[in-house]
Amino acid sequence: MQLYNTLSAKQRAALIDDAGEDRLTLSFYAYNQIEYASKFRDQLFVSWSAMDVLGRIYVAKEGINAQLSVPAPNFNAFKKDLDNIDFLKNVRLNIAVEQDNKSFLKLKIKVRDKIVADGLNDDAFDVTNKGVHLNAAEFNSLTNAGNTIVVDMRNHYESEIGHFEGAITPDVDTFRDSLPIIEKELSEYKSDKNLVMYCTGGIRCEKASAYFKHKGFEHVYQLEGGIIEYARQVKNQGLDNKFIGKNFVFDERRSEAISDDIIANCHQCDFPCDTHVNCANDACHLLFIQCKSCAEKLNNCCSESCAAVVALPKDKQRELRKGKHNSNKIFKKGRAHHLKAINPS
Repeated sequence: MQLYNTLSAKQRAALIDDAGEDRLTLSFYAYNQIEYASKFRDQLFVSWSAMDVLGRIYVAKEGINAQLSVPAPNFNAFKKDLDNIDFLKNVRLNIAVEQDNKSFLKLKIKVRDKIVADGLNDDAFDVTNKGVHLNAAEFNSLTNAGNTIVVDMRNHYESEIGHFEGAITPDVDTFRDSLPIIEKELSEYKSDKNLVMYCTGGIRCEKASAYFKHKGFEHVYQLEGGIIEYARQVKNQGLDNKFIGKNFVFDERRSEAISDDIIANCHQCDFPCDTHVNCANDACHLLFIQCKSCAEKLNNCCSESCAAVVALPKDKQRELRKGKHNSNKIFKKGRAHHLKAINPS
């Protein structure tokens, strides 16, 4: 029984091209007690591999968090497979705003302690006592009110390229970092302000809303389905769009445009730009914003030193990074000292 990938990303990309089929990029999540997470993971891998599903999925005892790509002709079979799993029957599927047949090139289903790393002790509060869910129209109406605070529950590199008008965007690297910061900064508004939260697809707000209610916030709301579902409803219902810029996504696309606004700048020359890239030096792989001009000058790298490495033969590059691992701080682009536009000397 095959329970792992046997093809490289390059081989998979070639197969996608040969198939000539459109694929759908989508995401979903569900909190539910899963007694045997490893067994559930293996079952999903077998059934989804047969349907050529690709993506990044986390399974834990508390549920599932999935971002994936499905061949359009197999979508109904995939949906039927989900509906045959009790806690996933009729689960909301967030369909991507912008489609890309190569958004994912492997099927990775991993068992984790949690489906979102929140750093919380779930036994310390009622995780089911969540905030009020808002659709796009309700979100627009409530956020127009004078007694409402809108909080972005995402990380700094996500909100930098796009966020809701007037939202508080914490300068944090991880979701778990944002929770105590928000609680402290908004502590004086626990009883007299509406606390409205949003994230990419809604999963972070599910836990955060229960946490903030536990901490004494009396009027807690969350955008159901996150930015992805909001954008879909705005388009389908002809609503005013209050999101400016791009929505950061964790796949090969890196982002999808919600409005035409460019609210970020190249981290190397400060030119208006909102294109995230990873440094071409595999020993670095830093995530940062780079314009086309700087990409040409530095060979798609974050620095001259990385550009020098990329100019070396492939075997020499492999030799240099042998035994080394990428830092888990690759997303901390705003803290990279050599990015001149955000750290001027």
